[in-house]
Amino acid sequence: MKILVIGGTLFIGRRLVQTLLKQGHELTVLHRKAGHDLGRKVGNLQADRNDLDQMHGVLRGQSYDAVYDLAYDWERGTPGQVIHGTASILNGNVGRYIFMSSCAAYGDGLNHHEGDALAPEEHPNDYMRNKACSERALFRLHQRYGTPVVTLRPPFVYGPGNPMYREQFFWDRLRDKRPLILPGDGRRLMQFVYVNDLVEACVKALEAPNACGHAFNIANARPLTQAEVIEAFALAAGKPGQVVRVPRERIMRAGGHPMGPQLYFGMYFDVPPITTIISKAQRVLGFKPTSFEAGLKETYRWYLRNFKRVPQDYRFEDSLLERARLAS
Repeated sequence: MKILVIGGTLFIGRRLVQTLLKQGHELTVLHRKAGHDLGRKVGNLQADRNDLDQMHGVLRGQSYDAVYDLAYDWERGTPGQVIHGTASILNGNVGRYIFMSSCAAYGDGLNHHEGDALAPEEHPNDYMRNKACSERALFRLHQRYGTPVVTLRPPFVYGPGNPMYREQFFWDRLRDKRPLILPGDGRRLMQFVYVNDLVEACVKALEAPNACGHAFNIANARPLTQAEVIEAFALAAGKPGQVVRVPRERIMRAGGHPMGPQLYFGMYFDVPPITTIISKAQRVLGFKPTSFEAGLKETYRWYLRNFKRVPQDYRFEDSLLERARLAS
């Protein structure tokens, strides 16, 4: 098949391109740079995905058996009208348009099924609003013009090559024999998906005959508490972890923030929970998630071989730990 991957040079996209190449597909990636390091078999289109004039210039007259739309501009956001515009350029010239959304599209709440309402257009969180509006725009195209749309809604994606300072955050501290801060009571829920499983779902979304017009929650079936997450990270590394509970309000007052620079629990890991039910993906796509334990062990092996550690500034965490000691 002739396949275009919009944003195929980083974490999920890189793994997807490698997988599709092994299957013998003809691959092109679209991104902002003039070249890539994915090999000579992968074509290159250069455009700013948020600039519809540029997108029209490189995509006009092109046709693809499948398009994977993975790119999100973290600095400016990628709003729904951009996704709608991209899909409209290709409308009638694409066999399947597979969009990487997020469970964040629900806005909040637990145990979401795919038919649940998405975050409203006025939602204050840019990322949640953009993902929700993008999905609504795509499904409008499907309803009006038959655009062969599929959307995927993963939670936290982990695995080898993760550019977010998440798994590495905990393993750096365990290797430095430092206590791990557990915000609040440690019962806030988190849900994960292994990057290989998400890529497999991407492939199944292309192959499954009944996938068009549908959204799919792609995740491990069971959410974990933050206390369980720390335990799993320590177990994967084979290093006992000392946990210190610090009230979340105290962390926030001291200047802690989930996105940094004063991290305390991995980048964007300490946010209100959004969890999903995955039975539809299991039924329609044959989705079979890897256990969190097995995926973490493989990720830790990658981390030891490939992750370039940089010296960490622990002064903020030290101040939180000292306050916790004095308060105990």
